[in-house]
Amino acid sequence: MARQLSWLSCLFLQFPVSSSSSSAPVQSIPPQPAQQPVARDLLEASAADQARHRRLLYSGIGLAMLGAIGFSGKAIIVKLAYRWQVDAITLLMYRMLLALPVFLLMAWWAGRRPGASPLTRRDWGGVLLLGFSGYYLASYLDFVGLQYISASLERLILYLNPTLVLLLGWLLTRKPVGKGQWAAMALSYAGVLLVFAHEVRWDGARTLLGAALVFASALSYAIYLVGSGRMVQRLGSLRLVGLASSVAAGFCLLQFLAMRPLSAALVPEPVLWLSLLNALACTVLPVWMVMRAVERIGSGLASQVGMVGPMATIAMGALLLDEPFTGWVLAGTVLVLAGVFAVTWLKR
Repeated sequence: MARQLSWLSCLFLQFPVSSSSSSAPVQSIPPQPAQQPVARDLLEASAADQARHRRLLYSGIGLAMLGAIGFSGKAIIVKLAYRWQVDAITLLMYRMLLALPVFLLMAWWAGRRPGASPLTRRDWGGVLLLGFSGYYLASYLDFVGLQYISASLERLILYLNPTLVLLLGWLLTRKPVGKGQWAAMALSYAGVLLVFAHEVRWDGARTLLGAALVFASALSYAIYLVGSGRMVQRLGSLRLVGLASSVAAGFCLLQFLAMRPLSAALVPEPVLWLSLLNALACTVLPVWMVMRAVERIGSGLASQVGMVGPMATIAMGALLLDEPFTGWVLAGTVLVLAGVFAVTWLKR
């Protein structure tokens, strides 16, 4: 409003109204003094817009980077908790139980927004299926797989997710895939096979089982992404994530009650702290950070910044888990990142 008033005042100064008769002499107003406020306002507005754009860009990149690192830390925390002889079912139960209040709050808050559609029976059916596939089953398979393979290999396999979404679209809807995308996918899978071949030499059967479980986890989450398009449009991403994650938490609690005695919930204190860290720093906060990053810089740039994730996992694995950082791991990571980047870039 202030800028509009400034424009109106400048226009008024350039075109004054006189109450004298037409025969009276009219004082001419030099154009320079009237134009100076306009030019100054334009320059100030331009500088303010540029500063705001820079703030959004830098904060968005920072949020995307922190979110990717947070997601990558999940495997490290799980591997640390396994040192206390806790199984995957118990760990997953604690992770989802501690994150459940935040998920419920997300769903409630997003559902109160103006224009939010009431949930129908069909919506609830979709939420149940997506929560089972995208969060419960994918998380469970991932947690179990981490018992057998390194955190670095796990993160590289999960990072193949965009290629799986592309393949599912081709298989289910016959969406065409270009030659460049096929080549990029081949590059990504070659990188995973490189790291896999290096690990399988040391523990063949366990590495094969763990890689298969984590790949099944990535496939389950890809199915969630492919099937969630209509639901995201109807409910919004925040509301769907909150609802589907709450459903997944319910499945995790039911699984624990069905397959473990209640005494299994008595775990060492460090496991509880690790689970709390996993629930907040590696689950809830990264979801919020990535969503805010997408709002500020767009999904394309946010996904590119997210490529720091596998490198963060490798670094944390070497520092906290004493996992070997070899040329094989580095070469495989470079191939996976290059292939996934090419797939996402060629999809535009």
